Amino acid sequence: MSNPSRNRLIDPLTIGETPAIPNRLVKAAMTEGLATPDGLPSEQLLRLYERWGNGGIGVQITGNVQIDRQHLERPGNVVIDRELSDEQLQLFESWVASATKGGARIWMQISHAGRQTQRIVNPRPKAPSAVPLALPLRLFGPPDPLAEDEIHALIRRFVQATRVARQAGFHGVQIHAAHGYLLSQFLSPLSNVRTDQWGGSLENRSRFLLEVVRQVREAAGSALVVCVKLNSADFQNGGFESEDSLQVAGWLEEAGVDVLEISGGSYERPRMMNMSGMGEGEIVREAASTAAREAYFLDFADQLRRTVRIPLMVTGGFRTQSAMVQAVSAHGVSLIGLARPLCVDPDGPRRVLEEGQDLIRPEDGLNLGPGWFGPASPINTLKALNAFGVMSWYYQQLRRMGDGSDPDPKLGVLSAFVREQWKTMQDLKVMKKALPQ
Repeated sequence: MSNPSRNRLIDPLTIGETPAIPNRLVKAAMTEGLATPDGLPSEQLLRLYERWGNGGIGVQITGNVQIDRQHLERPGNVVIDRELSDEQLQLFESWVASATKGGARIWMQISHAGRQTQRIVNPRPKAPSAVPLALPLRLFGPPDPLAEDEIHALIRRFVQATRVARQAGFHGVQIHAAHGYLLSQFLSPLSNVRTDQWGGSLENRSRFLLEVVRQVREAAGSALVVCVKLNSADFQNGGFESEDSLQVAGWLEEAGVDVLEISGGSYERPRMMNMSGMGEGEIVREAASTAAREAYFLDFADQLRRTVRIPLMVTGGFRTQSAMVQAVSAHGVSLIGLARPLCVDPDGPRRVLEEGQDLIRPEDGLNLGPGWFGPASPINTLKALNAFGVMSWYYQQLRRMGDGSDPDPKLGVLSAFVREQWKTMQDLKVMKKALPQ
């Protein structure tokens, strides 16, 4: 006898005139670092997305496709910041073909890292204002404020990436306005202290995002889903608050957005990874009661559902099939975003849908070393190293699948950290040679 509650996850979802999404599970955007040196989809990237697409997922949202190669969030990002040749466009078409072999849809996430561009990529990145990141290790350089003409040029680049997505056969685009990247930086009064039309009031701080949405919507037409990834809050005192997010969400619906993904946090307060932060006076992980709580953005989704009618996607913390069903049936969530479990369990969605099983919890036990290196450490540098070590562990799993191997859940965090740092430096050397002189 079938479980009728499980059918809520299996139900297709039709958005506008685009092809129906076969189920409610989404591979949320995760940075892959697998592009070619000139920022194009590689064989490794195609192989990774084919692996995910065959695992039962309904939609795949790509990792950051950057609109400016001088503002990558890490070496190895895919980039669209100029006109593509027919041969280059075919690589994006191949990405779509690989990702959709198993029946999934694919949306392109378009982004600009702003001040969250690593120093090794750009020592003086552009941002809304000259407000540096409050992080240890000096991984990020001091930003320079964007000029008015530069803002308009970036809007055009978001549109250009949308046109490429449409030409290549993607089913949607996601505008990344969360996690402390450029559009999110404009929304926050902590990182945006401008006094012109792009700063000050919430309406002014939202102007960049809303203008991007307006022009992307026009370029997408009815052929593409337009999704925005928005922070519920930045989780920083004086930053972008939940009341701000509710207002911006209403404006986004009026601007024609089809889907809103709810997340939260930034590099300084990475709540999207169930971590509180690495800045001065912060701790790396929340209390155990918070860490054990699934879908930690659902409470905000309940508030948002009373404000907007467009489909909502919630990402973060989902591990059990029952929590996913509850989110859809009781909280009005249309799409469930899954991320880190898919780094080591790409077939997990199929088991969730067909067998009612739960996802594995890859985060359990991941730590660089003993207690002094762990969450209680008062030394911010060690905490930051631990956080980057864990991220390296996930990156290494993606590289393994891109190379055609299976994930390795037994991989040590320290080993992964060393391998990833070496590989990143090699990627950076090759990437810099490929940049136009």
